[in-house]
Order: sequence, then C-alpha cells, then structure tokens
Amino acid sequence: MNTASSRRRTGPAQVQIETAIHATGPAAGGAAASAPARAPAGAAAPPGAAVRPTRAEFVRLAAPFRTELLAHCYRMLGSVHDAEDLVQETYLRAWRAYDSFEGRSSLRYWLYRIATSACLTALGHHSRRVVPAGLGLPSTDASEPAGPAGPEISWIEPLPDPPYDPGGADPAAVVATRGSVRLALIVALQHLAPRQRAVLILRDVLAWRAAEVAELLDTSTTAVNSALQRARAQLREHGATEDDLVERDLAAALDGDHRALLDRYAQAFEAADVDALVRLLHEDATLQMPPEPVWFAGRTHLVHFLAARVLTRPGTMRLLPLTANGGQPALATYEIAEDGRHHAHAIQVLTLRGPLVAAIHVFRDPTLFPLFGLPGVLPPAGA
Repeated sequence: MNTASSRRRTGPAQVQIETAIHATGPAAGGAAASAPARAPAGAAAPPGAAVRPTRAEFVRLAAPFRTELLAHCYRMLGSVHDAEDLVQETYLRAWRAYDSFEGRSSLRYWLYRIATSACLTALGHHSRRVVPAGLGLPSTDASEPAGPAGPEISWIEPLPDPPYDPGGADPAAVVATRGSVRLALIVALQHLAPRQRAVLILRDVLAWRAAEVAELLDTSTTAVNSALQRARAQLREHGATEDDLVERDLAAALDGDHRALLDRYAQAFEAADVDALVRLLHEDATLQMPPEPVWFAGRTHLVHFLAARVLTRPGTMRLLPLTANGGQPALATYEIAEDGRHHAHAIQVLTLRGPLVAAIHVFRDPTLFPLFGLPGVLPPAGA
C-alpha cells in the first residue's frame, strides 16, 4: 500500500474524494462494473444511471459514506493507513464505473461491494497483521534487548474515532462507523480467512441479510451461512466475545471514575511514578508495544520493564487524552527530544476492566498522529 499518500489525507471527506477521482475521465468500466441486486432494507436509492452526474454531484452523493467505508476497510485490513488507501481506490473505481450503476441498489450498497472486493484483492497479496502476543510467549525479563521487528512483520494499527453526533447521525451509519472496531475484535478478525472475515463483518457487524451478502460476494446463501458459522467459532477460539460484535459507544460508557483513572494514569507516566502506576493496573495486565515483538503479561513483569526502560525520570513524557477504536480510552504520548521539546512518540490504547487497566497497547508510530489530528511537536507546557 502507498502509506505515504494515505498519511496526507486528513481533510474533509468531499476534498478527499475529489482528490481520489481527480484527473480521471468519464470512461465507464473499471474493476467493479457490475451493479448489485437490491439494497439492504431501509436504504435510499440515489438517482438512476440514465444521466451520469457531474464530478461535483458524485462527490456530494458519495461523501456521506466515506467514514463508514473507512471503518469497514479497517475491520478487513487491520491498518488505518491501508484502509485509507482502499477507500480512495473505492471512490476512484466507483467514479470510473458509475455509467454501469443502474440505480437498482443504493449507492451505499454499491460502494460496499466495491470496497469489499478491493479489500479481498489486497488481502490476497499481504500477510495478516498481528500484535506482539500473536508472535510468541510473553517475556519475563525487563532487561531483554528490545528493538523493532523486521519489515516482514505487519502490525495492527489503531483507528482514530470520527466526530460523532448521536442525535443527528443515521443509525445505520453509526453502527457501520463506530460499532465493533474494538481492538480485541480487530486482532481476532485477522485470524480469519479473508472471505470468512468479510462474511462475518457484513452479517454480524453490519447486520446484512445472508442473501445480500451472497449477492455481494457472488456466492450462495448456503456458503455464506457456512462461512459465518466457521468464522464465529474461530473468533471464540481467539478470545472474541459476542459483545465485541455489538454496537456500543465506549466513549459514552466512560464514567467519572474511569476518566479519573485515565487522569491518574497520565499523571503517573508524566511524573515517572511507578508506585502510582502499580495501583492502576490489574494483576494480570498486559503490555504490547509494536513494532517491538517483546511483550509482557502480569503487572510485576510489566512494571519492571517500564521502570527500567520507560519511566526513568519525570518530565520525559507528556500525554494527551483521546479515544480510538469506537471509544476506547487512548493517550497520545509525546517524548522529550534533544531540542528540549516533546515530539510525537506513540498512541496508547487502553482496555479497562472495572476500576483498573487490563491491557496497554503502545503503537510506536508517529505517522499515526496526523490521522488523529494531532501535532508532531507540542508547544512548551503553559504556552
């Protein structure tokens, strides 16, 4: 994937779609020319294809679906950078093939068909993405040499949360965008074969009917139902639960106690206060830090590593609260550099269980910061 181009795409949806189809001619055809059958219940169909829309009209019609298509591609691929690329490709294919769109289905359904096809093609050329726990057993040695794994390892990435208006959003779009993008589910989905992954996402996350999924994937309803049963069984084997497949606004579920916990967590990091951090962690808490393959399970081992390698002196880090993956609590972590300023270092995504932190994923990739709308360098404290 061309990650360099996706990292620049942080503007409004209409601008991003206009960029995707810029300089393309009106020729029909392209990779996704066949129109699907009827749309899911309740979906509104756009004007028929008798009159091809102008580029501006196409952008206006297609822009409302960009955020949910990004979430769909992210579930399929496990990478926000790759998902950005595939959404751009989806709109490019759709614009080129719009003459073949007969309006018998909704534009939303047609775009999902193109996006799913593009994702399946991409997955045929790439290994599955993982987190460190997918590579081997946890370490018990805080002094074990740490360093990034080689380029042959593809890592799962976090997904920035979009702006969300629960009172004004279309319910289908809310489910498609914010439902079931929790990190644990994304990790588990990567263990499924690509078509099984597509079936489970379309059936259990987006609640499409078996006949609609069969039409989209050019297969039978029997094959869809069989793939769904196998996918559900494999997800259970890898620790995903039924709750992971149900829409739930995690950000709204964070109560005052949880927010106070996150504040204390950030303060412990910034003050390099190991004792304070210990009080915030479950005894079986885990720490994973891609692209480092080493990971730790258990509060004792986790804290020994942080004390020896990370929380060495106060003021080294500054943390900003945010959310990711459908409302999971997260923190943008900035680390002080030789110039005395705090530079983008990592996005931490936390899993809370009751009043304590159960899992910490530290994604050490500064290229994620622009996608979260974050600066690369923080101004001096108090400025």
